[in-house]
Amino acid sequence: MIEIDLRVMPMPFRRFASRLARGLSVLAIAAVPVLVSAPSYADAGFQRWIKDFRSVALRNGIRPATYDLAFRGVTDPDREVLRKANNQAEFKAPIWQYIDNQVNEDTIAMGKAMKRKYGSVLSRIEKRFGVPAEVVLAIWSIESQYGEYLKKTDRLHYAPQALATLAYADRRRAKFARGQLIGALKILQSGNIDRRHLASSWAGAMGHTQFIPTSYLAYAVDFDGDGRKDIWNSVPDALATAANLLKRNGWETGRTWGYEVVLPKNGKKFYGGWQSLRAWEQAGIRRTHGRQFTINDKATLKVPDGRNGPAFLAVKNFQVLKRYNNADKYALSVAILSDRLAGYDELYADWNRPFEPLNSREKRELQSHLARHGLYDGAIDGKIGGGTMGAITAFQSRTGLTVNGFPSMEVLNKLRR
Repeated sequence: MIEIDLRVMPMPFRRFASRLARGLSVLAIAAVPVLVSAPSYADAGFQRWIKDFRSVALRNGIRPATYDLAFRGVTDPDREVLRKANNQAEFKAPIWQYIDNQVNEDTIAMGKAMKRKYGSVLSRIEKRFGVPAEVVLAIWSIESQYGEYLKKTDRLHYAPQALATLAYADRRRAKFARGQLIGALKILQSGNIDRRHLASSWAGAMGHTQFIPTSYLAYAVDFDGDGRKDIWNSVPDALATAANLLKRNGWETGRTWGYEVVLPKNGKKFYGGWQSLRAWEQAGIRRTHGRQFTINDKATLKVPDGRNGPAFLAVKNFQVLKRYNNADKYALSVAILSDRLAGYDELYADWNRPFEPLNSREKRELQSHLARHGLYDGAIDGKIGGGTMGAITAFQSRTGLTVNGFPSMEVLNKLRR
């Protein structure tokens, strides 16, 4: 469904710091061309756009009173939205870094704590929608850090203003933003959330589970029984909404997402496509730890980090996870984190990291040192994105270390001196 793909269009960029520090050219990380100049729009121009769009909204079922309420007091574009839209970097993290950012001791510990806290809610969600609690928790973690994202007011925007700003001033996202603005107005009109609490990311993603307006309209659930579908303030509503999306897109209850497997050592090449698990087994692929396939589902082979990294046979539920975000690495993050929350061990094979990985505490320490050196001004959260890597690159260049931007123990020890 196209709207799900559109919902997550900016998501890879949200996961990493939006600003690249000096020296990133050596990492071949290219910035997206700036298509929206520093805003110099007259208030009158934006007000004219709002006035002209009113007729479009009314033709799409928005009542005049709703439209006027939504834009009451909105006189300017949201300048911060335009700044963030301009500063989205084309940052493509290697798979090991993407997974490390999403699956680590912090996200696992917090997920287990949330499982204890919301155990009864998650049990009822699993009973109604057939989606395991751990899968829902993993999505919550990746989308909003178990709701921590919503506490950071500098990341939140008034959704109608943010979307109107993009529709008015950003030609890359204008069509998307117009459609989502109509959706946001329908949400306001429904009474599920009041004007004051209709918050979103700069790109319109909303609530604990980061739904764009059209996806909210398609899947939102009132699970706490208060008569409102409130994914901003009600954890039960938000988690049930995520489960509803998966269920309605074909989640198969009682089935896994896939299996970690071991490839034969004879160098045999495998090609894409779907085959039965038995056929893959006959081709020489085995489950890890000597386990057996107990069913004969259709599966496709995923080798995201090359032959020497982890390999997986993904079944239908893996494809369903991609309805939330149409990227293999996103679905793998949800799948692996959900397995860890369910008590499964780490992956049998490790990723092809170029260094021994730092733990979350060490990554936060590294970011703190980089900030102290004036090289980093992002969040001290242990997530390694473009901003952190740029700061590392600058530090490596300054101190004579090998320049690669990686958060290694060598860099941390140098920073500690």
